[in-house]
Amino acid sequence: MQKHILVKGARVHNLKNVSVTLPRHQFIVFTGLSGSGKSSLAFDTIYAEGQRRYMESLSAYARQFLDKLDKPDVDSIDGLSPAISIDQKSASHNPRSTVGTVTEIYDYFRILFANIGHPHCHQCGQLIQKQSVQEIRDTLLKWPLDTEILILAPVIREKKGEYRSFMEQIRKSGFSRIRVNGKIERLSDPIALEKNKKHTLEIVIDKLAISPQNSTRLFESIETALRQSKGLVRIDHVDTEKTHLFSEHLCCPNCAISIEEISPRLFSFNSPVGACASCNGLGNSYDFDTDLVIEDPDIALKIATGKALNLDGTYYGRAAEKLAKENGFSLSRSFSQLTEAQKCIFLYGQSSPIFHNPYGTDKATPSVDAKHWEGVIMNLRRRYIQTTSEHMRSFFRGFMTEKPCPVCEGARLNPAALSVKISQKNLHDLMMLSIGHLYTFVSE
Repeated sequence: MQKHILVKGARVHNLKNVSVTLPRHQFIVFTGLSGSGKSSLAFDTIYAEGQRRYMESLSAYARQFLDKLDKPDVDSIDGLSPAISIDQKSASHNPRSTVGTVTEIYDYFRILFANIGHPHCHQCGQLIQKQSVQEIRDTLLKWPLDTEILILAPVIREKKGEYRSFMEQIRKSGFSRIRVNGKIERLSDPIALEKNKKHTLEIVIDKLAISPQNSTRLFESIETALRQSKGLVRIDHVDTEKTHLFSEHLCCPNCAISIEEISPRLFSFNSPVGACASCNGLGNSYDFDTDLVIEDPDIALKIATGKALNLDGTYYGRAAEKLAKENGFSLSRSFSQLTEAQKCIFLYGQSSPIFHNPYGTDKATPSVDAKHWEGVIMNLRRRYIQTTSEHMRSFFRGFMTEKPCPVCEGARLNPAALSVKISQKNLHDLMMLSIGHLYTFVSE
């Protein structure tokens, strides 16, 4: 192993045919007057050549996600390994920024997982395998008889553009309908898309009912969809909102869960493709805190919730009284005296009807037959989402605290991204390691 990096004849910017010998595997510093060529030697010469060699070690697919550097003006550099740099930047106040994203090291991990990561099913944990047209067809034939389905070919997903020529090409290929951002349109009609907004386009291949008689037609439609979308087919239930994505590349044999071809953007929490849908890639979410909603757990419920939700003689109060009576407690009791089940019902509601009209028949109020108690917390959540008043939003935020996202538990990524692993560790697992442990993991 070479112990030095030998730079000969560097002529980048203000360097005048400089040759220098630098020790490897040591922490070294470039010092000197402003304009003496420190950055030209460190970044524009040594790093540029190291980065160029790093790029050459990657596949052509991975290279498109990295900035290309030109070969520096230097006679030769010996003993230099492929290199990356960590730039000094000012602190970011963007909640999406991490040390990894600011230094751009996270981008390299995304490329690493996209190239050598092994996808697993996020339900059963089994390694995901490729699936043939026949296997997809056989899976669908196991569904209930006469289930009406829509067969779609996902061709564009969350990408900006107008796609006029693309849709014209699809029309000339013999297809008559396309689903644009969830809405089915006729290709013969003019379809205007905003150029700077992201769109999802899916070719409508066929609509049919599951049956043995349609087996051949089903096979041919799936084959057409896979050919148009380069290996993907989406199956939607016509009567429900259920949708299934199948891939002839990656599919779990047990759960019939398919994922798209793995790419670096799948591991980005700043992209809709990789971000957790619950927290939008932030890792945390603001939610109502019981300790703030219940002002004092040792006083009567109707008083303890007074600041967040008035239950003393109000519409909600009458509903709460009925709820309490049916579940063995009253609003005169304190929150601390309730059982765990009673606390859960009081805060998060129950599904059975609890009252008809709390105002009585003498009030000119519409009947609320079969009204459900939604719970104090659920009531506040609904009103926070529905309100258009910034004043009310500010009021509600006074009862909220930041908590880890209950879905991704702070990982920021969706289940598909987290199910891709290297040596049984996903990307979030590696990000949580210390530098020392991460170095050991990579070395081994």
